[in-house]
Amino acid sequence: MMLRNFLSLAASFLFLLGGWCLHVDAEVARLPNIVLILADDMGIGDAGCYNAKSKISTPHMDRLAREGLRMTDMHSPSAVCTPTRYGLLTGRYCWRTRLKESVLFGYGTALIEPDRPTLASMLSQRGYRTGIFGKWHLGLGKGEKTDYSKPLSPGPLTIGFDRFYGIPASLDMAPYVYVEDTRVVEAATEEIPSSNYIRFGGKGYIVGGKIAPTFRHIDVLPVTAEKTVSFIREQTDEAPFFVYVPFSAPHTPWAPTPAFQGKSGAGTYGDFTVMVDDAVGKILTALDEKGFGENTLVLFTSDNGGHWLPQDIEKYNHLSNLQYRGQKADIHEGGHRVPFLVRWPGQIQAGAVRDQLGCLTDVFATVASVVGQPLAWGEGEDSFNLLPVWQQNKKVRNSIVHHSGRGMFSIRRGDWKLILGLGTGGFTEPWWKIEPKEGEPAGQLYHLGQDVREEKNVYLENPEVVTSLSALLSDFMQTGRSR
Repeated sequence: MMLRNFLSLAASFLFLLGGWCLHVDAEVARLPNIVLILADDMGIGDAGCYNAKSKISTPHMDRLAREGLRMTDMHSPSAVCTPTRYGLLTGRYCWRTRLKESVLFGYGTALIEPDRPTLASMLSQRGYRTGIFGKWHLGLGKGEKTDYSKPLSPGPLTIGFDRFYGIPASLDMAPYVYVEDTRVVEAATEEIPSSNYIRFGGKGYIVGGKIAPTFRHIDVLPVTAEKTVSFIREQTDEAPFFVYVPFSAPHTPWAPTPAFQGKSGAGTYGDFTVMVDDAVGKILTALDEKGFGENTLVLFTSDNGGHWLPQDIEKYNHLSNLQYRGQKADIHEGGHRVPFLVRWPGQIQAGAVRDQLGCLTDVFATVASVVGQPLAWGEGEDSFNLLPVWQQNKKVRNSIVHHSGRGMFSIRRGDWKLILGLGTGGFTEPWWKIEPKEGEPAGQLYHLGQDVREEKNVYLENPEVVTSLSALLSDFMQTGRSR
């Protein structure tokens, strides 16, 4: 009798447990798919939805803006590649790591700490299938230098991704190879010479080094789009998916395929950006064909401002960074104010525009909120949930720390922006450290509400603002968090 009662109780427990599991699986299946597309060195003024006078046709980006929303005051946490990618995936400013400025190169080892939560690990724990296709640029392996003859771990698969296919770093950084998961697809057994760091013929430059025999720079963007589309087509409704698509373009070397050459009014750069837009279109089409469009959160942005020089503006009459001062790597607005498009049918008003302040580090906390994942104290320390901005146009962030390609800091609170130092801290001269002369300002202070071009330095006229913002930046640095 006791055995019979025990078996009956056990059967009831298993029945209830099975029902609970089915309920949990159903809840997981209803979570939105997430597609995060990161352009490389694309300015906020390149897409038509931001710039009616753009010389570059971007119908697919414009579609995202039309069917979703665009943010006009969104910023990358850094004005260059690697630090922004770290901040995007972790919700934490990269200058808190061992990489205090600049970027990793092709033989740089893994930057994301082994126990650091990421978008991929968080979503994997929530039942998501995860993949990354494109440019990694966060280091592979460990030690002082990456050994490409060995398994490339730590890397994407150790921070939550199930799949990876792409290139190790920027399109102009050796070794020029594809990596699949943890292995090089084809060894870099040949050499390619350097071109000059000046953009000869408007096509960009290449740093010399090792290259795989069949690797062609012109193939990388099409391969990225192809791998992403294939991943989407493999998915089912049984579980949600997260795909991170860090394009290698339109970063130099500008390498549009023949079908896109001459398709813009902004030279080879513009043609390459048209090709980026086409890749976005292929991804959107794949979502539509699989019936995923209505339950997919699509994010499109860029890792920093466009690498667009004054002579480019003069030649093509195209403002890659709109009216903002500076370019990629600079501490001024042109270095870090980026396009940011969001589409989430049924959850976000179509055609909306948001002028609230935001940072790419905020993607971490926002996605956590979307999937119902609370953040611990030591997670996403510089990440704010933007859902109230997207859905109700509420302010959630009042301050932000900017960081230039050469390590210059800036802090913004409201309309005030304080830059700690003179010069640009990036690619635009004078970028070097400038010692102030007697009676001159030691830094730069701008009121963006009145001077969004950052033309009038009011540092000396507002000492109390300088003191207050300096103290706020110091607090963010010392406490290890800004959220």
